[in-house]
Amino acid sequence: MIRRGLDALYAVGAALAALSLLGIFLVMMAQVACRFLNTPFPGADDISAYLCVSTTFFALALTFKRGELIRVGLLLEKLAPGPRRIMEMLALALAAIGCAYAVWWTADDVRFSIEIEDVAQGALAIPLWIPKLAMPLGAGILLVAVLDELATVLRGGRPNYVIAAEERAARGDFSAEV
Repeated sequence: MIRRGLDALYAVGAALAALSLLGIFLVMMAQVACRFLNTPFPGADDISAYLCVSTTFFALALTFKRGELIRVGLLLEKLAPGPRRIMEMLALALAAIGCAYAVWWTADDVRFSIEIEDVAQGALAIPLWIPKLAMPLGAGILLVAVLDELATVLRGGRPNYVIAAEERAARGDFSAEV
């Protein structure tokens, strides 16, 4: 039941990333239509920029779980299983600390934006805490994913990102290695 909940959380993050990407597409198409009609689309660039950040942060967890984030595994791949497991735990623990740090500071930035009533200076006066909220939420989902993998390794299992990379390689798909 916990596994289904975690997988659903990662899927929700990916769905939000996909919706953000769709939003970028819709803004760009509206911008094209407005140019054709000689009508300005105020704030289109700002909205696209906010959606780019949202797309990036919400996609992090599922991308990590699928082994599609950039990893430097040169050292780990050369180690025997025992030392590799220890180094994997250390790397995941450091990643969790980094993610927690990102969640803390991005959440603090959202809180500060609310506190000072920070508003975008562009064509649309959007309260900045709204687009900034994607950062701590996405980083938080990534933190959960990293802790999930750390728990797997601590229980003696192999990380999902390693299994996913091996499955891709077995199919002859080396696109993530480029």
